[in-house]
Amino acid sequence: MSARSDGMSIPDDDIVTPNPWQALRRYTDARVALGRSGVSQPTAPQLAFQLAHAQARDAVHRALDHTALAQSLHTALGWSCLQLHSAADNRQVYLQRPDLGRGLSEPSRLLLQERAQAGSDLAIVIADGLSALAIEQHALPFLQILAARLAPDDWTLASPAIVRQGRVAVGDEVAQLLGARMVVVLIGERPGLSSPDSMGLYLSWAPRVGMSDAGRNCISNVRPAGQSYDEAAYRLHYLLTQARQRQLSGVALKDETAGAGLPAEAAQHNFLLDRD
Repeated sequence: MSARSDGMSIPDDDIVTPNPWQALRRYTDARVALGRSGVSQPTAPQLAFQLAHAQARDAVHRALDHTALAQSLHTALGWSCLQLHSAADNRQVYLQRPDLGRGLSEPSRLLLQERAQAGSDLAIVIADGLSALAIEQHALPFLQILAARLAPDDWTLASPAIVRQGRVAVGDEVAQLLGARMVVVLIGERPGLSSPDSMGLYLSWAPRVGMSDAGRNCISNVRPAGQSYDEAAYRLHYLLTQARQRQLSGVALKDETAGAGLPAEAAQHNFLLDRD
């Protein structure tokens, strides 16, 4: 209810002009067809926007519970994860100096030199990125599905690593020091105003310090409300297989899955073609 100047109340439905495209909202979390009240947003969408903005800020500053994550991965998959840190000492430095998040701290670098396992096919690196929430919620269930897909193909894995205050490129140094032919980096993506928990996957063949983003393949928005674990694992498995066979990644390697072989529940529908 809204108050008039004479003290009487007006039902909100009487002062909010709906948007004719409102039916599209069931297909997306994006802020479309919100309606209006005069020349302004209605109160409910404005409050929802402020809440989403606060959730995005919280996701950026949230600290990764790396100990709990490592324990969960050990329990579920039998993995003993290396605990690493970037050259960014803390979150404030990480946010102000992106370059420091792309490299390892000296103690982490020395640890990897001791654990080098030249000849492994794949290194899996988990980094908090800009949303530790995404990693805490999605890394384990996604990796369980990916591990099941990798098992029949006889992949050799380097020691998995968890990197705090890490950015995508830190995975290149980790894999290079471990002697892995490829690396997949799971990282929390920059939060959006409808997705504070989006996880990204970055694949690089022949990872090395200083390689450009043109050498990587990216699968983004991995989460139940975005690209499902099944679909993301299927696409990543395809790209990993092709990268190993063709010994390349990045702009030279295209995702040609086109949905073939996906579980039925992972199929994505175009709302423009949906006749429901």
